[in-house]
Amino acid sequence: MRKSHPVRRAVLAGAATVSGIVLLLSLKPASDPGSASAAGGAAPPVAAQSPQGGRGAGSGTVTGDAARTQYGPVQVRVTVSGGKITRAEAVQAPKGGQSDQVTADAVPKLNRAAVAAGSADIDAVSGATYTSAGYAKSLQSALDKAAAAAGSNAEAGAAEEGAGAGQGTQVLTGDAAQTQYGPVQVRVTVSGGRITDVEALQAPKGGRSDQVTADAVPKLNRAAVAAGTADIDAVSGATYTSAGYTQSLQSALDRAGG
Repeated sequence: MRKSHPVRRAVLAGAATVSGIVLLLSLKPASDPGSASAAGGAAPPVAAQSPQGGRGAGSGTVTGDAARTQYGPVQVRVTVSGGKITRAEAVQAPKGGQSDQVTADAVPKLNRAAVAAGSADIDAVSGATYTSAGYAKSLQSALDKAAAAAGSNAEAGAAEEGAGAGQGTQVLTGDAAQTQYGPVQVRVTVSGGRITDVEALQAPKGGRSDQVTADAVPKLNRAAVAAGTADIDAVSGATYTSAGYTQSLQSALDRAGG
């Protein structure tokens, strides 16, 4: 009887080993049975498709679009401060039947995950795949809105700052307004298009006028700065002084270009 050649025996043994490995791999389940049975089919990805929205999103509270899922809508409201997510909550989530329990378990976890991640790139909660996907989608839309609002505010702020810088700082003296008790003349400081300081260079004096002027002028100065215009109320007991003050102030503002 012929003996088997050593090389042939080695080839046959290797083939048997490969066949065994292939057989074992074919017995492994193709997907997570828990997710498939709970969802009723293949599960969608939970990670957001758009870029992360946590950074640069400004500050404020924004509600994302409602995301439709197989078990009902999911809608997320997020609070962003300094470009970071400080709070996330679901204003809509699947409800009714088993969904109540799934929502009660999953939503708090998703809220914490959103704050921790600072973006919509969060993992799905086991057993709540569709709710997780809807949550991430709505969260991303909220972050996109927050980022867009922050960009608009930044542009408006830059435009306002540029306009103010162009006007510079001016110190202007108004015409002396003659009143029944003496002249009133005002000097005003305007910076960036705003009144920053006002002082009376002349005001009625002598006798009772000293007391009236000492009481009225500081109030008129504060009122002018607060109002930013010459449209201010008269001080009680100093009607003539108040009228002369506003007249001189207006002439100064006219020189400053309004």
